[in-house]
Amino acid sequence: MKTTPKSAKPSTKVLRERAEAKLKKQTSDTQSPSSDYEAKKMLHELQVHQIELEMQNEELKQARITERLYYRYTELFEFAPIAYFVFDLNGMISQVNLRGASLLGIDRDHLVGKPFSHYVTAQYREIFKRCLGKAFSGSGIQSCEVLGQVSNNTLWLDIEANLGITGTDCLAAMIDISDRKQAEDSQNRANIELAFQNQEKDKRADELVLANADKEQRANELALANIELAFQNQEKDKRADELVLANADKEQRANELALANIELAFQNQEKDKRADELVLANAEKEQRVKQLALAAKVFTHARESIMITDAEGLIIEVNKTFSDITGYSREEAIGKTPRILKSERQSPEFYVDMWQAIVNEGYWYGEIWNHRKNNEVYAVMQTISAVRDVNGITTHYVSLASDITPMKQHQEQLERIAHYDVLTNLPNRVLLADRLSQAMLQCSRHGQSLAVVFLDLDGFKTVNDAYGHDIGDELLIALSIRMKEALREGDSLSRIGGDEFVAVLADLTKVEDCEPVLERLLLAASESVTVSGVVLNISASIGVTLYPRDNVDADLLMRHADQAMYMAKESGKNRYHLFDTAQDDAVKVQRESLEAIRYALDHHQFVLYYQPKVNMKIGTVVGVEALIRWQHPERGLLSPIEFLPVIENHTMMIEIGEWVIDTALTQIGQWQAMALDLPVSTSVNIAAVQLMQPGFIQTLTDLLAAHPNVEPRYLELEMLETSALEDVNHVSIIMNDCMSLGVHFALDDFGTGYSSLTYLRRLPASLIKIDQSFVKDMLSNIDDFAIVEGVIALAKSFKRDVIAEGVETVEHGTALLQLGCELAQGYGIARPMPACDIPAWMNNWKPDASWQ
Repeated sequence: MKTTPKSAKPSTKVLRERAEAKLKKQTSDTQSPSSDYEAKKMLHELQVHQIELEMQNEELKQARITERLYYRYTELFEFAPIAYFVFDLNGMISQVNLRGASLLGIDRDHLVGKPFSHYVTAQYREIFKRCLGKAFSGSGIQSCEVLGQVSNNTLWLDIEANLGITGTDCLAAMIDISDRKQAEDSQNRANIELAFQNQEKDKRADELVLANADKEQRANELALANIELAFQNQEKDKRADELVLANADKEQRANELALANIELAFQNQEKDKRADELVLANAEKEQRVKQLALAAKVFTHARESIMITDAEGLIIEVNKTFSDITGYSREEAIGKTPRILKSERQSPEFYVDMWQAIVNEGYWYGEIWNHRKNNEVYAVMQTISAVRDVNGITTHYVSLASDITPMKQHQEQLERIAHYDVLTNLPNRVLLADRLSQAMLQCSRHGQSLAVVFLDLDGFKTVNDAYGHDIGDELLIALSIRMKEALREGDSLSRIGGDEFVAVLADLTKVEDCEPVLERLLLAASESVTVSGVVLNISASIGVTLYPRDNVDADLLMRHADQAMYMAKESGKNRYHLFDTAQDDAVKVQRESLEAIRYALDHHQFVLYYQPKVNMKIGTVVGVEALIRWQHPERGLLSPIEFLPVIENHTMMIEIGEWVIDTALTQIGQWQAMALDLPVSTSVNIAAVQLMQPGFIQTLTDLLAAHPNVEPRYLELEMLETSALEDVNHVSIIMNDCMSLGVHFALDDFGTGYSSLTYLRRLPASLIKIDQSFVKDMLSNIDDFAIVEGVIALAKSFKRDVIAEGVETVEHGTALLQLGCELAQGYGIARPMPACDIPAWMNNWKPDASWQ
């Protein structure tokens, strides 16, 4: 249940043949003049191509429908209230839902891959195997009852198994029937006791019959004696006659008594029959009472809120959890409609769609906002099901709801952390990028201008060093309030770094409109601030660029404003400087730099250095990161910051990126030839311009094919988080295509970009790298520490591995381990080194003792 099913995609040849066949049906074979042959052929090709596209669209629709059905099946399987197991032909557990793992009390990870017969007692294993064998033979649904054993606990299981759709697995539903088995044992003992009592009663009836027969025999003997006496004593004829009459009367009474005994035996038989029927009726009644008691117990103590209404929507029953969540008691809720919970958060169309789903499909599942009796708004995950009778008529509606308000609040906190500066409560770089993009669109629509204002505080570091970070933080808070007040309504102020702020001034008619705001910002920064009795005086240097006069994208606007800010600092600080868009010198330097980089690429002056990545906890090397260096003939070894910014978004970035991947693959092959064990991967950084180029997947495929001795899984591509912001859908597709080749992905510099939960959920990167700017100051800056802690928690929530870069000291490593981050790289572990130094370093490296 962990992977999305993919429909088999027809080959291009098959699609071509289908399209040809379809076109042949649509058109008749007619002879054309030779002069029209080329035109007919071209028309034919266009028609075939059109039909191919239609067929591909249809198959794509089917694939999406299949995918939605699959996710629905997965949801039903995972959260079903009945335990479900999937077995292979050998009785091995291949899948199990949450209820199945809860039933056995064993984590699912420990169940998958184990034979289920291990959890069945020895005397019932053969019964289970025969049941499973019949299911696999296609004999339909097979059921059996077995006694299971987990640790020292036993439980009775009712199993219903049926062959899966593929014919290679078997789906089994299991119910705990231990209580029923105990009840059956008690009933059997009662039946044995009753049978014994009936035996005793039958024995006494037989004795009574024998006594009556003996009595009748004595009466006959007496009659014979009387007759003989009459013959012997003729003188006593009268008395004999009387005696005969008396004996005849006595005989009649004896016969009547025999008939009475026979009737009594028949009545006893009827009484025994009625007693048996009464026992069965009592047993059935007791079973129903137990079932009702169990249902009542589940209803009362369920963790979900349960509400039952009649067909008209009037509430007829609620459980205790409903009252705990909503605040309405059972008495207050009964007779009302669910509209007492309506919060007005959802539109009328929302409820129309919800009831349409209930009518059409019989149920609705989703998230909804309600309000409690005290008018507090809360969120629930709710299921509403229609209950229908045998004729399909809806008689009741049942609602099950779980309060997810704490989860929603936690999500809002994470979104807040992702978009706002924790210290000043100003928008951060992420929200700034969004607002700047929106403001640029508004300018284009209305023909107005905007100003990007980059502000850096002069002397703030001195305050921090002299008075400490607490005083510095209070100063930043005070200044952020002042500067925000200096702006106009509609302007935006963000904090993007320690003492760096960016303001966006929108709706400017002319350049001069921003000058009063800039003067107020300078004044707000330069006025004295008193913090804890200390009078602090600093100033600000401001760089400004105007859009669309500086007609570039948002990132370049920020960079130009930053450059202008440095010009203000160089000019004496406490002033602002407008960016000059016609700087010939900058263009000349850019051109010369591009020519120098082209020469270096053509003459093999670039080299790769490798920085190890380790698991600090267990002390193993998990991989290396390939880092490009420029072996400049005059300036020596240059770091990437010296030349990569020059070619950002330039075609040479693509060439250098391909060279890095090819060189890294070559090095992996050389290490493998040396029997050097690199257990995970060699990672390379990939630029957005390279990742987004149309032929990237084919280029990567060709590079991997050129190194057949290197398995693709040993290559990991590190993509900057900001690269994914341009087109997250397109980037996600590219990443999935690369992963289908066997290549892994890591999200680099996490936290410096948008860091949205939506983007993280949609990007299939298996590893998240915490940006070194946060790790470096996490021991002294509570904001950076909170960000690092949040990113680690976020990665765990999305089941992604996380690695910290920029680990410079043992203390950094210790703090990260305490937060749950075991993977790290940085100067505190190893500096980047030539490939030839990696083997010796791996053999000699040992983690710090405090990390173990």
